[in-house]
Amino acid sequence: MNPGKIEKAYRLAQELYAEFGVDTEHTLSRLKKIAISLHCWQGDDVGGFEKPDAVLSGAGLQVTGNYPGKARTVEELRLDLHQAFALIPGSHRLNLHAIYGEFGGKPVDRDEISAEHFKGWVDWANREELKLDFNATCFSHPKAASGFTLSSPEKAVRKFWIEHVKRCRKISVFMGRELKSPCLHNLWIPDGSKEAPTDRWKYRRLLKESLDEIYEAEYSPQQIKDSLESKLFGIGSESFVTGSHEFYLAYALSKRKMVCLDLGHFHPTESVADKISAILLFSPGIVFHLSRGIRWDSDHVVILNDEIQALAEEIIHCQALDKVHIALDYFDASLNRVGAWVAGARAALKAFLVALLQPEGRLRAAEQAGNNFERLALREEAKAMPYGAVWDYHCLQTSVPQGTDWITDIQKYEKEVLDKR
Repeated sequence: MNPGKIEKAYRLAQELYAEFGVDTEHTLSRLKKIAISLHCWQGDDVGGFEKPDAVLSGAGLQVTGNYPGKARTVEELRLDLHQAFALIPGSHRLNLHAIYGEFGGKPVDRDEISAEHFKGWVDWANREELKLDFNATCFSHPKAASGFTLSSPEKAVRKFWIEHVKRCRKISVFMGRELKSPCLHNLWIPDGSKEAPTDRWKYRRLLKESLDEIYEAEYSPQQIKDSLESKLFGIGSESFVTGSHEFYLAYALSKRKMVCLDLGHFHPTESVADKISAILLFSPGIVFHLSRGIRWDSDHVVILNDEIQALAEEIIHCQALDKVHIALDYFDASLNRVGAWVAGARAALKAFLVALLQPEGRLRAAEQAGNNFERLALREEAKAMPYGAVWDYHCLQTSVPQGTDWITDIQKYEKEVLDKR
Protein backbone atom coordinates (compact mmCIF):
# COMPACT_ATOMS: atom_id res chain seq x y z
CA MET A 1 0.00 0.00 0.00
CA ASN A 2 1.05 3.60 -0.57
CA PRO A 3 2.50 5.05 2.69
CA GLY A 4 1.33 8.53 1.78
CA LYS A 5 -2.26 7.36 1.34
CA ILE A 6 -2.10 5.42 4.60
CA GLU A 7 -0.94 8.47 6.53
CA LYS A 8 -3.56 10.68 4.86
CA ALA A 9 -6.32 8.22 5.75
CA TYR A 10 -5.02 8.01 9.31
CA ARG A 11 -5.01 11.79 9.80
CA LEU A 12 -8.64 11.94 8.71
CA ALA A 13 -9.52 9.03 11.01
CA GLN A 14 -7.63 10.74 13.82
CA GLU A 15 -9.84 13.84 13.45
CA LEU A 16 -13.02 11.76 13.38
CA TYR A 17 -12.01 9.82 16.47
CA ALA A 18 -11.08 13.04 18.28
CA GLU A 19 -14.62 14.31 17.68
CA PHE A 20 -15.83 10.95 18.99
CA GLY A 21 -13.81 11.40 22.18
CA VAL A 22 -10.86 9.13 21.40
CA ASP A 23 -7.13 9.99 21.21
CA THR A 24 -5.73 7.65 18.56
CA GLU A 25 -2.09 8.36 19.44
CA HIS A 26 -2.71 7.30 23.03
CA THR A 27 -4.59 4.27 21.74
CA LEU A 28 -1.66 3.18 19.57
CA SER A 29 0.80 3.62 22.42
CA ARG A 30 -1.31 1.20 24.46
CA LEU A 31 -1.70 -1.26 21.59
CA LYS A 32 2.09 -1.47 21.14
CA LYS A 33 2.39 -2.83 24.69
CA ILE A 34 0.09 -5.81 24.06
CA ALA A 35 2.10 -8.99 23.51
CA ILE A 36 0.63 -12.08 21.86
CA SER A 37 2.28 -15.43 22.61
CA LEU A 38 2.41 -17.44 19.37
CA HIS A 39 1.98 -21.20 19.79
CA CYS A 40 4.82 -23.17 18.22
CA TRP A 41 2.62 -26.23 17.62
CA GLN A 42 0.73 -24.61 14.72
CA GLY A 43 3.90 -24.92 12.66
CA ASP A 44 4.17 -28.70 12.63
CA ASP A 45 0.72 -30.04 13.59
CA VAL A 46 1.66 -30.67 17.25
CA GLY A 47 4.29 -33.25 16.36
CA GLY A 48 7.33 -31.98 18.23
CA PHE A 49 10.91 -33.21 17.92
CA GLU A 50 11.17 -36.11 20.33
CA LYS A 51 11.49 -38.53 17.43
CA PRO A 52 11.35 -38.40 13.61
CA ASP A 53 7.87 -38.22 12.08
CA ALA A 54 6.24 -37.73 15.49
CA VAL A 55 2.49 -37.21 15.30
CA LEU A 56 -0.21 -36.09 17.68
CA SER A 57 -1.85 -39.03 19.46
CA GLY A 58 -4.23 -39.77 22.28
CA ALA A 59 -5.98 -37.32 24.55
CA GLY A 60 -8.81 -36.80 22.08
CA LEU A 61 -6.64 -34.31 20.19
CA GLN A 62 -6.87 -34.08 16.43
CA VAL A 63 -5.30 -32.04 13.64
CA THR A 64 -7.19 -31.96 10.36
CA GLY A 65 -5.65 -31.38 6.95
CA ASN A 66 -2.41 -32.28 5.18
CA TYR A 67 -1.37 -29.00 3.57
CA PRO A 68 2.23 -29.26 2.32
CA GLY A 69 5.18 -27.45 3.84
CA LYS A 70 4.99 -28.17 7.57
CA ALA A 71 8.15 -27.73 9.64
CA ARG A 72 10.09 -30.97 10.08
CA THR A 73 13.03 -29.75 12.14
CA VAL A 74 13.78 -27.14 14.77
CA GLU A 75 15.57 -25.06 12.13
CA GLU A 76 12.57 -25.10 9.79
CA LEU A 77 10.20 -24.20 12.59
CA ARG A 78 12.36 -21.25 13.63
CA LEU A 79 12.57 -20.08 10.04
CA ASP A 80 8.77 -20.17 9.75
CA LEU A 81 8.36 -18.36 13.07
CA HIS A 82 10.80 -15.65 11.98
CA GLN A 83 8.67 -15.08 8.89
CA ALA A 84 5.46 -14.99 10.93
CA PHE A 85 6.76 -12.49 13.49
CA ALA A 86 7.97 -10.24 10.66
CA LEU A 87 4.35 -9.80 9.54
CA ILE A 88 2.80 -9.09 12.96
CA PRO A 89 3.02 -5.52 14.33
CA GLY A 90 4.49 -5.16 17.82
CA SER A 91 6.78 -7.15 20.11
CA HIS A 92 5.54 -10.60 20.99
CA ARG A 93 6.36 -13.96 22.58
CA LEU A 94 6.72 -17.62 21.64
CA ASN A 95 4.84 -20.38 23.45
CA LEU A 96 6.73 -23.72 23.47
CA HIS A 97 5.56 -27.21 24.37
CA ALA A 98 7.96 -29.61 26.07
CA ILE A 99 8.12 -31.91 23.02
CA TYR A 100 9.88 -29.15 21.05
CA GLY A 101 13.25 -29.48 22.74
CA GLU A 102 16.50 -30.18 20.90
CA PHE A 103 17.24 -33.76 21.88
CA GLY A 104 20.12 -34.45 19.49
CA GLY A 105 18.48 -37.50 17.99
CA LYS A 106 18.72 -39.32 21.33
CA PRO A 107 15.73 -40.84 23.18
CA VAL A 108 14.91 -38.53 26.09
CA ASP A 109 11.77 -39.40 27.99
CA ARG A 110 9.52 -36.71 29.42
CA ASP A 111 10.71 -37.28 32.99
CA GLU A 112 14.31 -36.68 31.87
CA ILE A 113 14.08 -33.36 30.00
CA SER A 114 16.05 -30.42 31.31
CA ALA A 115 17.06 -26.86 30.52
CA GLU A 116 19.93 -28.05 28.30
CA HIS A 117 17.37 -29.26 25.75
CA PHE A 118 15.98 -25.72 25.42
CA LYS A 119 19.15 -23.64 25.54
CA GLY A 120 19.02 -23.34 21.76
CA TRP A 121 15.54 -21.86 21.98
CA VAL A 122 16.69 -19.32 24.56
CA ASP A 123 19.66 -18.32 22.40
CA TRP A 124 17.37 -17.99 19.38
CA ALA A 125 14.82 -15.94 21.35
CA ASN A 126 17.61 -13.58 22.43
CA ARG A 127 18.67 -13.06 18.82
CA GLU A 128 15.07 -12.53 17.72
CA GLU A 129 14.35 -10.23 20.69
CA LEU A 130 11.51 -12.48 21.85
CA LYS A 131 10.38 -13.83 25.22
CA LEU A 132 9.34 -17.44 25.87
CA ASP A 133 6.44 -19.22 27.53
CA PHE A 134 6.28 -22.97 28.17
CA ASN A 135 3.90 -25.92 28.54
CA ALA A 136 4.24 -29.41 29.94
CA THR A 137 3.25 -32.00 27.31
CA CYS A 138 0.98 -34.60 28.90
CA PHE A 139 -0.21 -36.28 25.69
CA SER A 140 1.20 -38.20 22.67
CA HIS A 141 2.92 -40.65 25.02
CA PRO A 142 2.37 -44.30 26.02
CA LYS A 143 1.85 -43.27 29.65
CA ALA A 144 -1.10 -41.12 28.57
CA ALA A 145 -2.78 -43.90 26.57
CA SER A 146 -5.26 -44.74 29.34
CA GLY A 147 -6.69 -41.23 29.19
CA PHE A 148 -5.31 -40.33 32.63
CA THR A 149 -1.99 -38.76 33.66
CA LEU A 150 -1.78 -36.73 36.88
CA SER A 151 -5.08 -38.24 38.05
CA SER A 152 -4.27 -41.80 37.01
CA PRO A 153 -5.15 -44.49 39.58
CA GLU A 154 -1.72 -46.00 38.83
CA LYS A 155 0.87 -44.52 41.17
CA ALA A 156 3.77 -45.14 38.75
CA VAL A 157 1.97 -43.22 36.00
CA ARG A 158 1.27 -40.29 38.32
CA LYS A 159 4.89 -40.28 39.48
CA PHE A 160 6.11 -40.11 35.87
CA TRP A 161 3.93 -37.13 34.99
CA ILE A 162 4.59 -35.34 38.27
CA GLU A 163 8.31 -35.51 37.52
CA HIS A 164 7.69 -34.27 33.97
CA VAL A 165 5.77 -31.20 35.11
CA LYS A 166 8.32 -30.46 37.84
CA ARG A 167 11.05 -30.45 35.22
CA CYS A 168 8.96 -28.23 32.94
CA ARG A 169 8.63 -25.67 35.71
CA LYS A 170 12.42 -25.71 36.20
CA ILE A 171 12.87 -25.19 32.45
CA SER A 172 10.44 -22.27 32.66
CA VAL A 173 12.50 -20.73 35.46
CA PHE A 174 15.60 -21.08 33.28
CA MET A 175 13.84 -19.34 30.38
CA GLY A 176 12.51 -16.54 32.54
CA ARG A 177 15.88 -15.93 34.17
CA GLU A 178 17.87 -15.97 30.93
CA LEU A 179 15.43 -13.76 29.00
CA LYS A 180 14.71 -11.44 31.94
CA SER A 181 10.95 -11.86 31.58
CA PRO A 182 8.69 -14.18 33.60
CA CYS A 183 8.02 -17.36 31.64
CA LEU A 184 4.38 -18.41 31.81
CA HIS A 185 4.16 -22.15 32.48
CA ASN A 186 0.72 -23.47 31.58
CA LEU A 187 -0.53 -26.92 32.57
CA TRP A 188 -3.21 -28.78 30.64
CA ILE A 189 -3.83 -32.49 31.01
CA PRO A 190 -6.17 -34.69 28.94
CA ASP A 191 -7.53 -36.67 31.89
CA GLY A 192 -11.10 -37.82 31.54
CA SER A 193 -13.38 -40.63 30.37
CA LYS A 194 -15.93 -41.34 27.67
CA GLU A 195 -18.51 -42.56 30.18
CA ALA A 196 -19.13 -41.05 33.61
CA PRO A 197 -17.09 -42.68 36.39
CA THR A 198 -18.76 -43.88 39.55
CA ASP A 199 -16.22 -42.07 41.74
CA ARG A 200 -15.37 -38.62 40.36
CA TRP A 201 -14.03 -37.65 43.78
CA LYS A 202 -11.21 -40.21 43.51
CA TYR A 203 -9.79 -38.78 40.29
CA ARG A 204 -9.99 -35.19 41.46
CA ARG A 205 -8.45 -36.05 44.83
CA LEU A 206 -5.55 -37.73 43.01
CA LEU A 207 -5.14 -34.70 40.75
CA LYS A 208 -5.07 -32.38 43.75
CA GLU A 209 -2.41 -34.52 45.43
CA SER A 210 -0.31 -34.50 42.25
CA LEU A 211 -0.62 -30.73 41.89
CA ASP A 212 0.29 -30.20 45.54
CA GLU A 213 3.52 -32.10 44.99
CA ILE A 214 4.27 -30.25 41.74
CA TYR A 215 3.75 -26.78 43.18
CA GLU A 216 5.52 -27.53 46.45
CA ALA A 217 8.62 -25.95 44.92
CA GLU A 218 8.32 -22.17 44.90
CA TYR A 219 10.20 -19.95 42.47
CA SER A 220 10.60 -16.23 41.93
CA PRO A 221 7.59 -14.60 40.19
CA GLN A 222 10.19 -12.65 38.20
CA GLN A 223 11.14 -15.93 36.52
CA ILE A 224 7.95 -18.01 36.32
CA LYS A 225 4.19 -17.63 36.47
CA ASP A 226 1.95 -20.71 36.73
CA SER A 227 -1.46 -21.29 35.20
CA LEU A 228 -3.85 -24.24 34.97
CA GLU A 229 -6.10 -24.84 31.97
CA SER A 230 -9.52 -26.45 32.18
CA LYS A 231 -11.68 -28.10 29.56
CA LEU A 232 -15.39 -28.90 29.29
CA PHE A 233 -14.97 -32.12 27.30
CA GLY A 234 -12.82 -33.79 24.68
CA ILE A 235 -13.10 -36.56 22.12
CA GLY A 236 -13.06 -39.66 24.31
CA SER A 237 -13.74 -37.64 27.47
CA GLU A 238 -17.25 -36.47 26.70
CA SER A 239 -18.75 -37.41 30.06
CA PHE A 240 -15.99 -36.55 32.53
CA VAL A 241 -12.93 -34.31 32.61
CA THR A 242 -10.91 -34.34 35.83
CA GLY A 243 -9.57 -30.80 35.37
CA SER A 244 -12.87 -28.97 35.05
CA HIS A 245 -13.20 -25.19 35.21
CA GLU A 246 -14.57 -25.36 38.75
CA PHE A 247 -11.75 -27.62 39.93
CA TYR A 248 -8.94 -25.48 38.53
CA LEU A 249 -10.56 -22.21 39.52
CA ALA A 250 -10.83 -23.37 43.13
CA TYR A 251 -7.32 -24.82 43.12
CA ALA A 252 -5.73 -21.80 41.48
CA LEU A 253 -7.36 -19.36 43.89
CA SER A 254 -6.28 -21.43 46.88
CA LYS A 255 -2.66 -21.49 45.65
CA ARG A 256 -2.49 -17.97 44.16
CA LYS A 257 -2.01 -19.39 40.67
CA MET A 258 -3.77 -18.27 37.49
CA VAL A 259 -6.42 -20.07 35.49
CA CYS A 260 -6.07 -20.36 31.73
CA LEU A 261 -9.32 -19.86 29.85
CA ASP A 262 -9.26 -21.41 26.37
CA LEU A 263 -12.09 -20.05 24.23
CA GLY A 264 -12.69 -23.52 22.80
CA HIS A 265 -12.95 -25.23 26.18
CA PHE A 266 -16.38 -24.03 27.22
CA HIS A 267 -19.95 -24.54 26.11
CA PRO A 268 -20.52 -22.80 22.73
CA THR A 269 -23.11 -20.47 24.28
CA GLU A 270 -21.01 -19.67 27.36
CA SER A 271 -19.41 -16.22 27.54
CA VAL A 272 -15.74 -16.37 28.50
CA ALA A 273 -15.66 -12.56 28.51
CA ASP A 274 -18.19 -12.49 31.33
CA LYS A 275 -15.82 -14.47 33.57
CA ILE A 276 -13.08 -11.81 33.55
CA SER A 277 -14.45 -9.35 36.09
CA ALA A 278 -15.53 -12.16 38.42
CA ILE A 279 -12.17 -13.94 38.44
CA LEU A 280 -9.93 -10.86 38.60
CA LEU A 281 -11.55 -9.75 41.86
CA PHE A 282 -9.86 -12.75 43.49
CA SER A 283 -7.00 -13.79 41.21
CA PRO A 284 -3.63 -12.18 40.39
CA GLY A 285 -4.31 -12.61 36.69
CA ILE A 286 -5.83 -14.66 33.88
CA VAL A 287 -4.30 -16.45 30.91
CA PHE A 288 -6.30 -16.62 27.68
CA HIS A 289 -5.78 -19.13 24.90
CA LEU A 290 -7.43 -17.67 21.82
CA SER A 291 -9.05 -20.22 19.56
CA ARG A 292 -12.20 -20.52 17.48
CA GLY A 293 -14.38 -23.47 18.27
CA ILE A 294 -17.03 -24.37 15.70
CA ARG A 295 -19.62 -26.69 17.27
CA TRP A 296 -16.86 -28.17 19.45
CA ASP A 297 -13.25 -27.48 20.45
CA SER A 298 -12.19 -27.58 16.80
CA ASP A 299 -9.24 -25.17 17.09
CA HIS A 300 -9.99 -23.08 14.01
CA VAL A 301 -7.79 -20.06 13.23
CA VAL A 302 -8.74 -16.98 15.22
CA ILE A 303 -10.68 -14.33 13.29
CA LEU A 304 -12.15 -11.00 14.31
CA ASN A 305 -15.51 -12.39 15.41
CA ASP A 306 -17.95 -11.41 18.16
CA GLU A 307 -16.36 -13.68 20.76
CA ILE A 308 -12.85 -12.30 20.33
CA GLN A 309 -14.19 -8.76 20.22
CA ALA A 310 -16.21 -9.24 23.41
CA LEU A 311 -13.15 -10.64 25.19
CA ALA A 312 -10.95 -7.72 24.18
CA GLU A 313 -13.59 -5.16 25.15
CA GLU A 314 -14.10 -6.71 28.56
CA ILE A 315 -10.36 -6.72 29.26
CA ILE A 316 -10.20 -3.03 28.36
CA HIS A 317 -13.32 -2.13 30.33
CA CYS A 318 -11.89 -3.94 33.37
CA GLN A 319 -8.62 -2.00 32.94
CA ALA A 320 -6.90 -5.37 33.07
CA LEU A 321 -4.26 -5.24 30.34
CA ASP A 322 -1.52 -5.61 32.94
CA LYS A 323 -3.29 -8.59 34.54
CA VAL A 324 -3.89 -10.80 31.52
CA HIS A 325 -1.69 -12.93 29.29
CA ILE A 326 -2.78 -13.53 25.70
CA ALA A 327 -1.74 -16.57 23.68
CA LEU A 328 -2.93 -18.26 20.51
CA ASP A 329 -3.92 -21.92 20.60
CA TYR A 330 -5.16 -23.61 17.43
CA PHE A 331 -3.76 -26.07 14.92
CA ASP A 332 -5.04 -26.04 11.37
CA ALA A 333 -3.23 -28.16 8.79
CA SER A 334 -5.71 -27.42 6.01
CA LEU A 335 -4.01 -24.16 4.96
CA ASN A 336 -0.65 -22.41 4.96
CA ARG A 337 0.56 -22.81 8.55
CA VAL A 338 2.61 -19.60 8.62
CA GLY A 339 -0.38 -17.70 7.27
CA ALA A 340 -2.52 -19.21 10.02
CA TRP A 341 -0.19 -17.77 12.66
CA VAL A 342 -0.21 -14.31 11.12
CA ALA A 343 -3.95 -14.21 10.42
CA GLY A 344 -4.77 -15.19 14.00
CA ALA A 345 -2.34 -12.78 15.64
CA ARG A 346 -3.39 -9.84 13.47
CA ALA A 347 -7.06 -10.59 14.16
CA ALA A 348 -6.44 -10.66 17.92
CA LEU A 349 -4.56 -7.35 17.79
CA LYS A 350 -7.33 -5.79 15.70
CA ALA A 351 -9.84 -6.83 18.36
CA PHE A 352 -7.84 -4.98 21.01
CA LEU A 353 -7.46 -1.95 18.74
CA VAL A 354 -11.23 -1.77 18.19
CA ALA A 355 -11.77 -2.08 21.94
CA LEU A 356 -9.22 0.63 22.71
CA LEU A 357 -10.87 2.93 20.16
CA GLN A 358 -14.20 2.92 21.96
CA PRO A 359 -15.12 6.25 23.63
CA GLU A 360 -14.54 4.87 27.12
CA GLY A 361 -15.09 8.20 28.90
CA ARG A 362 -18.38 8.90 27.16
CA LEU A 363 -19.61 5.34 27.70
CA ARG A 364 -18.89 5.47 31.44
CA ALA A 365 -20.48 8.93 31.76
CA ALA A 366 -23.64 7.76 30.01
CA GLU A 367 -23.82 4.67 32.20
CA GLN A 368 -23.29 6.65 35.39
CA ALA A 369 -26.07 9.04 34.35
CA GLY A 370 -28.37 6.10 33.73
CA ASN A 371 -28.60 6.97 30.03
CA ASN A 372 -28.71 3.45 28.66
CA PHE A 373 -29.87 4.66 25.24
CA GLU A 374 -26.75 6.82 24.77
CA ARG A 375 -24.51 3.98 25.92
CA LEU A 376 -26.07 1.61 23.39
CA ALA A 377 -25.99 4.20 20.59
CA LEU A 378 -22.31 5.04 21.19
CA ARG A 379 -21.35 1.38 21.00
CA GLU A 380 -23.21 1.02 17.72
CA GLU A 381 -21.64 4.14 16.22
CA ALA A 382 -18.18 2.91 17.27
CA LYS A 383 -18.65 -0.06 14.94
CA ALA A 384 -18.79 2.24 11.91
CA MET A 385 -15.70 4.28 12.82
CA PRO A 386 -12.65 3.89 10.53
CA TYR A 387 -10.50 1.63 12.70
CA GLY A 388 -8.96 0.12 9.56
CA ALA A 389 -7.14 3.38 8.80
CA VAL A 390 -5.70 3.37 12.32
CA TRP A 391 -4.66 -0.29 11.95
CA ASP A 392 -2.85 0.33 8.65
CA TYR A 393 -1.03 3.29 10.19
CA HIS A 394 -0.01 1.11 13.16
CA CYS A 395 1.42 -1.47 10.73
CA LEU A 396 3.23 1.28 8.83
CA GLN A 397 4.73 2.69 12.02
CA THR A 398 5.92 -0.75 13.14
CA SER A 399 7.38 -1.63 9.72
CA VAL A 400 5.13 -4.56 8.83
CA PRO A 401 2.98 -4.96 5.68
CA GLN A 402 -0.24 -2.96 5.58
CA GLY A 403 -3.63 -3.93 4.19
CA THR A 404 -3.45 -7.15 2.18
CA ASP A 405 0.27 -6.84 1.41
CA TRP A 406 1.12 -9.47 4.02
CA ILE A 407 -0.84 -12.06 2.01
CA THR A 408 1.57 -11.57 -0.88
CA ASP A 409 4.50 -12.04 1.50
CA ILE A 410 3.04 -15.34 2.75
CA GLN A 411 2.49 -16.58 -0.80
CA LYS A 412 6.04 -15.64 -1.76
CA TYR A 413 7.44 -17.47 1.29
CA GLU A 414 5.36 -20.52 0.40
CA LYS A 415 6.75 -20.58 -3.14
CA GLU A 416 10.37 -19.96 -2.13
CA VAL A 417 10.55 -22.04 1.06
CA LEU A 418 7.55 -24.21 1.96
CA ASP A 419 6.99 -25.76 -1.47
CA LYS A 420 10.57 -27.05 -1.50
CA ARG A 421 10.16 -29.21 1.61
